[in-house]
Amino acid sequence: MNPNPVTQTIRIILATLFLFWLLFFSQKGHSEEFAVPNHGSPYLDLGNLDVDQILHLPTGRGVTLNQMIDSISASRVIYIGETHDNIEAHKVQLQVIQLLSEKYQVAIGLEMFRRSAQEKLNLWNRGQLSLREFKNLFHSNWGEGFGLYQHIFEFAQSKNLPLIGLKSTHEVENHFRAGDPAPGDTLYPEIDDTDPYHRAFALSAFGGHRGTAKALEKPYRMLLLWEETMAQTVAEFLRNPVNKDKKLVVLAGGFHIQYGFGIPKRAYRRVPHNYSIIQPSITEIPKNLKDREMTVEKVSIPLYASDYAWKVEYRVPGRNKVKLGVRLAQEKDGGVRIKFVAENSNAQTAGMKSGDLLLSMDGTALSGVDDVLEILGKKNFDDHSTFQLQRDQQTLTVAVVFKKPEK
Repeated sequence: MNPNPVTQTIRIILATLFLFWLLFFSQKGHSEEFAVPNHGSPYLDLGNLDVDQILHLPTGRGVTLNQMIDSISASRVIYIGETHDNIEAHKVQLQVIQLLSEKYQVAIGLEMFRRSAQEKLNLWNRGQLSLREFKNLFHSNWGEGFGLYQHIFEFAQSKNLPLIGLKSTHEVENHFRAGDPAPGDTLYPEIDDTDPYHRAFALSAFGGHRGTAKALEKPYRMLLLWEETMAQTVAEFLRNPVNKDKKLVVLAGGFHIQYGFGIPKRAYRRVPHNYSIIQPSITEIPKNLKDREMTVEKVSIPLYASDYAWKVEYRVPGRNKVKLGVRLAQEKDGGVRIKFVAENSNAQTAGMKSGDLLLSMDGTALSGVDDVLEILGKKNFDDHSTFQLQRDQQTLTVAVVFKKPEK
């Protein structure tokens, strides 16, 4: 099952807003007199940091990685943000997890997986789920981008670090979106919508896409459901006596942890505890990625953006030079379904059709869309690929030549 299109849209908006906020935070708007300047960094503008420099925001002091690890070791929960498609942010996450796990028992909470995925996450942790099955699980919970997290997942498995799905289930989200009671014997999490800064921060993002305040209320309520559910899952971890000696490292979009009023504050409301927030921070977008910027209303927040800002570059997986010319969707039981074939595309020329199920590419079994993108990324114009696909109960072999599009 693929992520709900509305869910995907909101997630993209939040990720893009977080990137925008890191770059263009302004002191205009909400509580300007008391706003913390410089991206929520009162003593030093993050734009003045060198790449890989770490700043302790409340004091304005630069620290080493080991000093930061020593400091956050007093925390029960460590939140590490991300711009979802940034390779460098995920490197930061892995480094922190590796160093913490050398001294402490660590579990990893993941926005990318739903609570309903927990049984299979446990199987992966025990080495009882294949990589193909795990990729399918990731795609059904999150979508594309498995390769960005793969090193984290494999390290967790090698060190027996539990992975914990934080997000609400599709079923709960659908009932909540429709205004219906929670399904079965489940309950919606307690929702606090009284934080004026969280509301202003969130609505500034949605405002760039949806328009009126009334129209923005539904996506804002859905955001609250996500964050309250993730906070509730964190609280359940903390209450469980099995985890009394474990630290929880939470990996989530920077929007959900920045300023603390997303997941951290909501988890603390349920179970008071020490926590730290680390934000991999981008202050410049390369010219070739400028199309990822967006314009949103600027809002000032009178809070530190995080405990630590770690300056990183913005680097995304390579954009494919060649194009197949299709829209793809992950199938629940494996394989990749063609949902659309573009006119005059390489796929159409080769005879591919909407509805075809791609089974393999160049002899490699396809477990998800990322597998196709990975192979495409190694292709040049005039290269070939051979696909095995299923159409109307028949298995066909199709050869594709990657021609350069005509201008």
